[in-house]
Amino acid sequence: MSRFVLITPNTDFDQRLRQAVAGGLPGSVQTFFTSVLPADPAELFGAINQEQLEVLILGPDVPVEDGLRLATVLDVQLPELSVILVSELDSGFVLQAMRSGIRDIMSPAADVAQIRVMLERACQSFASRQRTMEPKQSGSPKGLVIGVFSPKGGVGKTTIATNIAVGLGKIAPMSVVIVDLDLQFGDVASGLYLNPEHTVTDAVTPSASQDSLVLKAFLTVHPASIYALCAPKNPVEADEISPEQVGRLLEQLAQEFQYVVVDTAPGLPEIGLAALEQCSDAVWVTGMDVPSVRGLRSGLDILRKLNLLPETRHVVLNMADSKSGLSVQDVESTVGAPVDVSIPRSKAVAFSTNRGIPVLQEAVKDPAVKGLKQLVERFNPTWRATAQRKLHRRVVV
Repeated sequence: MSRFVLITPNTDFDQRLRQAVAGGLPGSVQTFFTSVLPADPAELFGAINQEQLEVLILGPDVPVEDGLRLATVLDVQLPELSVILVSELDSGFVLQAMRSGIRDIMSPAADVAQIRVMLERACQSFASRQRTMEPKQSGSPKGLVIGVFSPKGGVGKTTIATNIAVGLGKIAPMSVVIVDLDLQFGDVASGLYLNPEHTVTDAVTPSASQDSLVLKAFLTVHPASIYALCAPKNPVEADEISPEQVGRLLEQLAQEFQYVVVDTAPGLPEIGLAALEQCSDAVWVTGMDVPSVRGLRSGLDILRKLNLLPETRHVVLNMADSKSGLSVQDVESTVGAPVDVSIPRSKAVAFSTNRGIPVLQEAVKDPAVKGLKQLVERFNPTWRATAQRKLHRRVVV
């Protein structure tokens, strides 16, 4: 089964692509060693089995203009097909390529691991487009929007958010995106060791808000098989982003991804409240100290009065320490809600945060890892179905 078709005269790139596919992707590669693209896609489909084709790679040394013309035609005739262009393009040309029907752009110098990640993403896009083209039933489910909140800073909120995203990436590879809505001082980029080319500022522009393909072009791929949309590099840009734009952004992402993880700024700013309105789940993080516990209680009280609490709540006690002078029972009685997950204070977590590699990304043995995995499991469809059945039985009784 030839899921991947490559057009290029470059034999070195062909070898790297084949190694990437052989490293764990089902299907095979069919290569046409030429730089000449057919004017009519029917000529290409006459040489391959169109029903098996999922990803078309326009490799190095293929003329870019010819590639864009072919992609434009394919976008009409075979819209579910993922077309990847292998070329070094400047940022001003990327949007034109995406508008032409190019689904992704790959560097000619990409190594085997990078090629594999991009092919996995292209296959995921193909499957997603096939589902999109099928008749949708009314009430089709959107992805979960998981907001991570804390009225107080310094409780490890971003560490929790990045580990949730990485953990979910193992459950649903390439179907997870983490969004940094701490627009002035967000740390998701450093927490994931990323240097993104695009940020939330790009993702809320009119072109992105009107076209999900353009929006996806602004996401950054992370090695843990997730996407990231990081905070603006300049804090001044935060003033140009409105709550309405944030709401639209999260709504779009929920239509495209199985999981949308949202890291928010401390407190309850307007942007955070706009995000909360889109959330299916809210993760409330508190430290094991009086100010953060009291802050969480006050924050929850305010949101209850505003009727802004999502149906599904997860209270996380982070950096738990039995020597802090507080107990879990003290926290629960103050907050007025049970602690769902307790994550002990951990040097491994602190070290991983400084490295920019979440502990769930590596095989780290540490008590905190167990708590983080328990938190991630709460978003697994199997766990949620079981929890809902238990809740239903309690309501009936």
